Amino acid sequence: MNKKPVETIMGLVVLAVATLFMVFAYRVSDLQVVKGYEINARFLKVGGLNTGADVRINGIKVGTVLSQSINPTDYMVDVKMSLKPNIKLPIDSEITIAGDGLMGDKFIKIEPGQSSEILKAGSTAVNTKDAKSLEDMVGEIIFMVTNNEEK
Repeated sequence: MNKKPVETIMGLVVLAVATLFMVFAYRVSDLQVVKGYEINARFLKVGGLNTGADVRINGIKVGTVLSQSINPTDYMVDVKMSLKPNIKLPIDSEITIAGDGLMGDKFIKIEPGQSSEILKAGSTAVNTKDAKSLEDMVGEIIFMVTNNEEK
């Protein structure tokens, strides 16, 4: 079993190119965890929000969901997220769980408020809206239609 050195060199070249491709794909795909300061938010329903999900302002990724845990006293979901250090959120900002279309991944959507007071690292945002499931949205539409017919 005499191996040729050319085969060994070509195998190493293929492995190096594959590794470079994987590094490039990881950087381009924007999957990195955003490093910055952490804030918390509390929700009744998170509806499929995953750890590692995006935190966005106006569609631009400004953070990452770090963890989710259930509070054993009131059964609310505590979501910890990391935001870029240059993003300073007003304390009255609205934090919502949204989705990319009907079947898309869930993410945190932030609508900055108008307050001059800023959310500090480690603080908890109080202006939150829960995730809406497809069943909730269909129920709202049926309620609106039946309410308008009665008038």
